[in-house]
Amino acid sequence: MSSVLLGEVVVTMAVIMDPIGNVPIFLSVTRRLDRRARARAALLSCITAAVVIAVFAVVGRQVLDYLDVSVPALQGAGGLLLLLVALELLTGTEDTAREADPADHVAVAMVPLGTPLLAGPGAIVATIVFTGEANDAGARATIALGVAVVLIAVFLAMRFASILQRVLGRSGILLLSRIAGLLLAAIAVQMIADAVIAFARQV
Repeated sequence: MSSVLLGEVVVTMAVIMDPIGNVPIFLSVTRRLDRRARARAALLSCITAAVVIAVFAVVGRQVLDYLDVSVPALQGAGGLLLLLVALELLTGTEDTAREADPADHVAVAMVPLGTPLLAGPGAIVATIVFTGEANDAGARATIALGVAVVLIAVFLAMRFASILQRVLGRSGILLLSRIAGLLLAAIAVQMIADAVIAFARQV
């Protein structure tokens, strides 16, 4: 097992998934849930991200090639999806749409938390690149371990996000949701812009 490769994977995936930076977004999209449902959402989002990353690590390039879908197209789609979520956070339309439902943690954990926020285009592309350069089972195991370490860090950050919620209170979380919506919108626009630039370079 290469410690250099492990370090590269951990640092790269940590920067992309941003465990601490995603806490405000996590609190915002799960604020209608109770403490137990929020904890389940944190776990399920990490499991979802792990499954998506694992699938793309194994057959990602083949699937994209078979569907004739480019990485910029995947990135643009992820950006549009995040933009829709950001608009809901900014306008507060998700507050009045319905009361908290016991199944809500499943929906928000898979989309947008699990994907495309955690297992988004950046994480998928990085995984495809790392696995494409792996030349033996040991290297692939190292990549899997690095991804697992980052996902555990993400889970712990989300799992204990309720401490931040208790400190801020309901008003603070509402304010934080607007800020998170703005940041999420910026991330979405950047993803779309990067996709457009990549498309232009291919022409």
